[in-house]
Amino acid sequence: MANQKVSLRDETPGSRSDALLARLKERDRARLRIYIGAAPGVGKTYSMLTDGHALRVRGLDVVVGFVETYSRADTDAQLKDLEVVPRRNVEYRGVTMEEMDVDAIIARKPQVAIVDELAHTNVPGSRHGKRYEDVADLLDAGIHVMTAVNIQHLETLNDAVARVTGVRVRETVPDTLLDRADEVINVDVTVEELRNRLRQGKIYRPEKVEQALGNFFRKGNLSTLRELALRAVADEVGEKAASYRAREGLEPALIPERVMVCMSSNAIAPRVIRTGARIAGRLGSKWYAVYVETPQEQPGRIKPDDSDALQQNIKLAENLGATVVKVHAMRPADGLIAFAQREGITHVIFGQSARSRWELLWKGSTIDRFLTTVRDAAVQVVPLEEHA
Repeated sequence: MANQKVSLRDETPGSRSDALLARLKERDRARLRIYIGAAPGVGKTYSMLTDGHALRVRGLDVVVGFVETYSRADTDAQLKDLEVVPRRNVEYRGVTMEEMDVDAIIARKPQVAIVDELAHTNVPGSRHGKRYEDVADLLDAGIHVMTAVNIQHLETLNDAVARVTGVRVRETVPDTLLDRADEVINVDVTVEELRNRLRQGKIYRPEKVEQALGNFFRKGNLSTLRELALRAVADEVGEKAASYRAREGLEPALIPERVMVCMSSNAIAPRVIRTGARIAGRLGSKWYAVYVETPQEQPGRIKPDDSDALQQNIKLAENLGATVVKVHAMRPADGLIAFAQREGITHVIFGQSARSRWELLWKGSTIDRFLTTVRDAAVQVVPLEEHA
């Protein structure tokens, strides 16, 4: 059976809980449901708690692993009689802070745990650095998880959100979590409804409302974020449908798409990696992050800063689902061309920084050499800037 990923607008709470209950019973593997929204205040937490109550009524053992209501009356009321696992106190720099108690939840052994704010960074000294890693532990322990995240926290959308809103989101989650999810629910409200909720004090404290309306909650920003959320869910639906067709032997693609991202040791290369991940996701294709190790960048000769940047880029690519490949060649173009021809690459993503005319004349362009040799691949060039 294919994993079903639907929009919240297409279901009532009762039908959602019935569907989830059936899926929870159909297999032993712990299931992950992600509620995704365009911005704070769309109702992700409220929807999770509503569905949690519905599952509890149907006989499942449901606990709240972590929910932050921000004193929103409607959300507070939704906690009702759901069991809340006490948080763990963590001392950090003389301050006591609260985090989700993963060990206590696992010891409690509920069937379903509700975990809010998936992109949250844990206090140093916690079991893991990120909450999504805690969620992975709950799933490994056989506990079904319902969790929530805003669209701006998806790693591959980091650059797009920064361009639209002017805000660089620092807390991100790898898009591979969407692939792991059995369901992704889009919690969607209109732009005007969301701004009204903000004015009514349902999202931020009154003193922050006007500032928010003029910045992150501008109509243009919210419209774009809403579109990104809708597209992300649609992409996941398409990918799962394609996987199902492949498993069932239905309408296989005549020419499978293969994406190659040309990865470098450049500290500003993550934009290229994220772009490649998004393209591969929309195509539903396998993708490679390919790094060419030239004699100048062999171990012992590569500059320390470049080596550090390369390791960070490799980690990012792996988190986003790439197959990372290192090839050896005298020149980057030679290694990239050989790999693309051998693997039948159909889409290539390059990064291009500003270079002087003299440098281009002296060294030549890797992109030009690639285009001259590999003529049957679509090539996209992502401009790299120091402030990316």
